[in-house]
Amino acid sequence: MDQTTSLANIFKIPDLKKRLLFVLGALAVYRLGAIIPIPGINAHALKAFFDSQANTLLGFLNVFSGGAMSHFSVFSLGVMPYINASIMMSLLQGAHVFPYLDRLSKEGELGRRKVNQITRIIALIVALIQAFGLTFGLSKMPMMGGESIIASTSGIFYATTVLTLMTGTMFVMWLGEQMTERGIGNGISLIIFAGIVDRMIPGAMNFIRLVQAEEVSIIMALLVVVLIFVIMASVVWVETAQRRLPVQHAKRQVGNKIYGGASSYLPIKVDQSGVIAVIFALALLAIPITIAGFMPGNGVANVIQRFIGRATPTYDALYAVLVVFFCYFYNAVSLNPKELADNMKKMGGFIPGIRPGEPTGNYIEWVLNRITLGGALFVAAIAVLPDLMRYRFDVPFYFGGTSLLIVVGVALDTISQLEAHLVMRNYEPLMKGGRIRGRWYNVGNN
Repeated sequence: MDQTTSLANIFKIPDLKKRLLFVLGALAVYRLGAIIPIPGINAHALKAFFDSQANTLLGFLNVFSGGAMSHFSVFSLGVMPYINASIMMSLLQGAHVFPYLDRLSKEGELGRRKVNQITRIIALIVALIQAFGLTFGLSKMPMMGGESIIASTSGIFYATTVLTLMTGTMFVMWLGEQMTERGIGNGISLIIFAGIVDRMIPGAMNFIRLVQAEEVSIIMALLVVVLIFVIMASVVWVETAQRRLPVQHAKRQVGNKIYGGASSYLPIKVDQSGVIAVIFALALLAIPITIAGFMPGNGVANVIQRFIGRATPTYDALYAVLVVFFCYFYNAVSLNPKELADNMKKMGGFIPGIRPGEPTGNYIEWVLNRITLGGALFVAAIAVLPDLMRYRFDVPFYFGGTSLLIVVGVALDTISQLEAHLVMRNYEPLMKGGRIRGRWYNVGNN
């Protein structure tokens, strides 16, 4: 069965076709809201401001939101408040600060719903703070080209703008949840994916113009294209790589029949967290740098910009460290080696050469920590390397490693879920070589 036939099978399944159309419609609504500006904004001055911020973290956040921030649209904040709220909840649950949250995590589906509700409330509070900070900061920005970004500084304008931004964020959050439940893939991840892809197109056009104007040599252009494909291939390779621990099941007799004795394996991802670690690291870095960007001339702001402003060695180092930290933190929250070992023991399974129970849990933890180090260092390198090339070696690399990592990771996840639907209904997978081993990303969901 060729590739075209495999793709055509997607539209032969009514439920799958309905889910795909819902996702496409939801993304169209999001992109429409991302270009609807809030009244009272000087579009020309705003564009001049973000053009000057292209190489800063604020400029990257604009790419992250699909350009919504540069339009100061109703969706300017995007899903960042929700992601920040999810980080807070993950840290609180991982640190076991509140026993109530620990109890909720053990209550199954009901507990998960309560945790998500708490996350939404925190996201609303974060959206309020960020909406006011963004509006206040833009109103205090120096005039761009002789024009101010915000003409009115009345209390009514502040109130309506903050309320609009908060409402937009909650709508995007709801839209992402609907995409997860009624569509394919993780809705929050797909919204981020759509925004990044939308901003990649202008980047590609700018790169082509540089080549046509002979500002970039053909050799350099070819090297950049090769680098893009190398990054994409390496991301696919690492994101699908796994360490398979052999598991042997003991034979047991039930009545006159003997069960068990089969061999299987326990798959452990090399990069268990994937794009989640990158998104969390960016969200944390965005807080102090964005605040500093809205306080020009302030002493503390100048220190922040000097030491952890984007394209500084300190920023790259801190970014890499945060990525590695969140890779391990995600494993600590999502995987429990002791629980895996206990479940394996209850089902009569054991790893050859390792005693069941606590020794098995210690062995799984030992393996997990070591393969996670390799995956975390890879993700950190991919996230930082293109920025180093762009700022240190003046290579016109418009496609950041972080963006490619997120795009490829979300694409793998979505394709793997499409294949799961196809195989479940006895259709051939999308790839002839076998099913794609994606991951079930849960960006923004606990």
